[in-house]
Amino acid sequence: MTSLPPRAGRRCHNVINPMHSTVYFSPDLAAELGRLGIEDVSAGYFVTRAAAMGAVGPGAVAATFYNFNPELIARHLPAVWATAAPEAVLEARLRAVDTTLRRLLGEDILASKELAEAAQLALRATEACTPHARPLYAAHADLAVPDEPHLAYWHAATLLREHRGDGHLAALLSARLDPLEALVSHTATGKGMSPRWILASRGWRRTDWEAAQGRLRERGLLDDADALTEAGTRLRAEVEEHTDRIDLAPYEHLGAEGVERLTELGRSLLMSAAAAGAFPKEATG
Repeated sequence: MTSLPPRAGRRCHNVINPMHSTVYFSPDLAAELGRLGIEDVSAGYFVTRAAAMGAVGPGAVAATFYNFNPELIARHLPAVWATAAPEAVLEARLRAVDTTLRRLLGEDILASKELAEAAQLALRATEACTPHARPLYAAHADLAVPDEPHLAYWHAATLLREHRGDGHLAALLSARLDPLEALVSHTATGKGMSPRWILASRGWRRTDWEAAQGRLRERGLLDDADALTEAGTRLRAEVEEHTDRIDLAPYEHLGAEGVERLTELGRSLLMSAAAAGAFPKEATG
């Protein structure tokens, strides 16, 4: 087992994870779900990400997605499964991923040896992922690996994303950050989503956001201007380091050279997707 440079796994994840997320912002996904009768954006996100777990109810989604208002989830689940079964949603999702990546990356990149190499490396990393206490990862790990390299890469990115994400929730719980406090403190780092986007997409009210800010101020994690204090900055760093530790296995398995190469390839693919308009500007800032 090769020793990795500090934060090498996190850097690799940070360029792979957004490639999974491209589908959630894609008009192709909305079109595919619309054909199934799912028109609401929130309902579409919940079923798209949760379908691998089966026809789960609002409790399972609140637990595994963590930072959504449970009231918003309960508006759509479990009722939406009567409109489209999980198997149909998974098939629609993969069709949308195919269309989205073809549009964002172009046929030359899809046929490139670099994309095939990225898929191979990412899949190799997933060999060391484990299902224990990782429900979203475990559900997706039960799905078949697609044959085409761009879909295989997206599938591997999904597994690595959910593996780290499930572990990240354990780190947030250890830090005593509830769902909205996690969002508020992450936004305060300057790396999270904008408050406007969070309130619109996660179902929280402005008063909920302000109450979470108040709780973080009481703990000495935010100052009077709602910026992170030294203690807040330290806690957020500890959360990421905790997450790194329990997400280390796939990157150790890949080895330092493999992680460096996957990061390089993943960054190039992400830059191409971003340049093609994969992500809405209003989500950040």
